Amino acid sequence: MAEKKYIPRLRHEYKSSIASKLSSDLDIANSMSIPRVLKISINMGLGDAKENKNNLKQAVEELTNIAGQQAVITRSRKAISNFKLREGDPVGVKVTLRGDRMYEFFDRLISVAIPRIRDFRGLPSNGFDKFGNYNFGITEQIVFPEIDYDKVSSIRGMNLTIVTSAKNTKEAHSLLKGFGFPIKDLD
Repeated sequence: MAEKKYIPRLRHEYKSSIASKLSSDLDIANSMSIPRVLKISINMGLGDAKENKNNLKQAVEELTNIAGQQAVITRSRKAISNFKLREGDPVGVKVTLRGDRMYEFFDRLISVAIPRIRDFRGLPSNGFDKFGNYNFGITEQIVFPEIDYDKVSSIRGMNLTIVTSAKNTKEAHSLLKGFGFPIKDLD
């Protein structure tokens, strides 16, 4: 007898109810044209990574714990003398999530991490680009429950990009609202 494969909660919710609701709301007949989340990219910039190797190592560990996938160190492509930066110096950490890991992270982001942000009144709606992707920043990594507050040496922010297959801002906004993403209404 074959085992039942585990399906993340948001992926199941998307397939069972969100996709059909989007289809009717946006008047899309073809089921393959319904917007969906393709990937989530998390970036953490580190200005002092070159001088302080311990901060770089800790940032990689923290982002790996948050995402559930090994983080990659990003390096500078060009030398910039004003910033005392040489080509190949570490400048940040990144992770790109797809598939089940993406849906698991998205679920934790919506239901656990974002509600823990201080003085939160919703994410701004001006983070959309013309291709239907959404960008926003989180100022503290400690909003994620995977981070042990006692082991944090410095507070770091991160940028998150939610890449969708939406053709425009309206479709992407409807998609994220369908997931229960706490985003303000479009102006």
